[in-house]
Amino acid sequence: MQTDEELIELIKNGDDKAENELFGRYKDLVVKISRGFFIVGGDLEDLIQEGMIGLYKAIRGYSSHKETAFKTFAVICIKHQIQTAIKRANTFKNRPLSDAVSFASFEKLDYLPMELVLDSTPAERIINKENFEILKQKLKNLLSEKEFAVLKQYLQGYSYKEIAKHLGISEKSIDNSLTRIKAKLRESLNKG
Repeated sequence: MQTDEELIELIKNGDDKAENELFGRYKDLVVKISRGFFIVGGDLEDLIQEGMIGLYKAIRGYSSHKETAFKTFAVICIKHQIQTAIKRANTFKNRPLSDAVSFASFEKLDYLPMELVLDSTPAERIINKENFEILKQKLKNLLSEKEFAVLKQYLQGYSYKEIAKHLGISEKSIDNSLTRIKAKLRESLNKG
């Protein structure tokens, strides 16, 4: 099996097969990173698409003469592309999409696990913190313990298989829990 760096050299020489191979290797990483971000009113698929653009830029911009491994460079490019897309969505005309929050540290719910990707004032940060605390409490009240545990793991980017192993439940149970969570959230939002 060829290294990432070897594949990049082939790509730079026009090898489409090598490019497909590298995209395939990093698709799961892009999905995992994308799950760490949230745009109110947005869609995970949009973030994944932006992450794939970041991966493409990493492939095109990587230089094997530097001392950084491609994977490290790719992670930086993917995150930067997603954050840039969220900032772009933070224009006045897209105001409902401006509350970008990273749930990367959602496991520890005793503090505010958010990284605002927009320039905000201290007052806006306080309001966002209060809104997050309200959201966290609503989720705890709305979801069962099992559903809340599944949601935390899912938002951290774990696969169904990893969540099943961590929580000691079947992958089908995880799928069912996520379906119930979505239905409960949809119903709660429609009431509000």
